[in-house]
Amino acid sequence: MPSINALHDELGPRGLKILLVDISEPRDVVAQAVASRGYRAQVLLDPKGKTADAYLVRGTPTTYLIGRDGMVLGRAVGPRPWVQAQGRTLLQGLLGPGKEGAR
Repeated sequence: MPSINALHDELGPRGLKILLVDISEPRDVVAQAVASRGYRAQVLLDPKGKTADAYLVRGTPTTYLIGRDGMVLGRAVGPRPWVQAQGRTLLQGLLGPGKEGAR
């Protein structure tokens, strides 16, 4: 997921927190995948699928946008163009003005 790494690197300093959640795979399998794919975002394990069940995940990838206040702002099931103009505009809008916009 080079796009996830790109968002992590670009918008992480502005407050975007990306959590990748692996559902029901052994730790060693996940560690190998993370290393081979070069993920830089934090990867969490959901070995029994309890988190997936709580968030009603029915397909992957499922993306939740959660505000700074902890409230769910939206959910997307399936791939989305987060690194393309439309996706970046949405994420940047949710993050608010960056350092370049602060006065």
